[in-house]
Amino acid sequence: MNNGSQRLQPGDVLVMVGTRKGAFLFWSDPARRTWRHSHHHGDWSVHALNYDERSGSIYAATNNNYLDERTVIQRSADGGAVWLEAARNPAFDNGRQAWQIWQVVPGHPQRPGEMWAGTREAGLFRSRDSGETWASVAGLNDHPTHATWEEGGGGLLLHTILLDPENPNRLYACISMGGAFRSEDGGASWQPINRGVADGLPHVKPGTEKCVHKMALHPARPAVLFQQHHTGVYRSDDRGDTWSDISAGLPSRFGFPLVLHPHDPNTVYVVPHVSDRLRVVPEGRMAVWRSRNGGNNWEGLSVGLPDNAWLTCLRESLAVDSCDPAGVYVGTSTGQVFHSRNEGANWEVLADYLPGVVSVNAARLVG
Repeated sequence: MNNGSQRLQPGDVLVMVGTRKGAFLFWSDPARRTWRHSHHHGDWSVHALNYDERSGSIYAATNNNYLDERTVIQRSADGGAVWLEAARNPAFDNGRQAWQIWQVVPGHPQRPGEMWAGTREAGLFRSRDSGETWASVAGLNDHPTHATWEEGGGGLLLHTILLDPENPNRLYACISMGGAFRSEDGGASWQPINRGVADGLPHVKPGTEKCVHKMALHPARPAVLFQQHHTGVYRSDDRGDTWSDISAGLPSRFGFPLVLHPHDPNTVYVVPHVSDRLRVVPEGRMAVWRSRNGGNNWEGLSVGLPDNAWLTCLRESLAVDSCDPAGVYVGTSTGQVFHSRNEGANWEVLADYLPGVVSVNAARLVG
């Protein structure tokens, strides 16, 4: 792996790794055998990075490691050489504090200037000018259920924002611990979509359906949703109106990250952990688990991954690229990033000895 003396090129695979001490960009040609890298924002904790195919810009959700109130969205239009801070960052209209930025997501392709961001305290924000200024989405931030939201292990945070590619007015947001929500009118109003989650499980306290850890949809079949929840992995075939438990076959029900294969809407990846109380991979054996049939069956993918490694993978630490075969990337809180060039069949170390990895994302650069 080389340093970043060579600039990113159209068609390159870009892997964006957010850590507790800055962002690391890794890039390669589609063969993904020789990687270059660069380091940015070393005095910031970077909870999310995203690439906007509409503009070619990279967005970073950066949070000061020493001053909680210093939280900034930054954008680079040249592959990370120069970063510009938003002129107006996410801030509530009602006096609540946006302590940290946990997510930044490009808007619908039909709305080129639109961007979305999620924060702690749980809040949803929208930009209509490519991230220069941000406004509170009151329909969710002041939702009637707000008084019932609770802090999870990472605080009360909005961590997932999904857009329906078929309908620019339909989007989803997930709050830990507030639950999953859907809007059909561009964010003006929101409906909770948690029915069927954790139903019938023994020893589950009422209300735990609010603790969704990650949710995903596939652009080829956006009516189908998958989520990794505090109590298991679930699937909805009706845009979240009802949920079915698809955890059978996994080594545990608990976990954080979940992603879908870029080309196959039936293929889903998760990283199970032992339990709420022991948030490490089961038996100290690092593995990414995959289902190729929508969650009916699961297989552990571990060739090349370490044994006797009590690793933790956070909610944003699993990603796929759009190559064929697809690349899969997973980061750990102890600073490792593993990657597979063949959809998880074999794994290699992309990077080691990084600061604790908070997020991993991947993209193909447009021309």
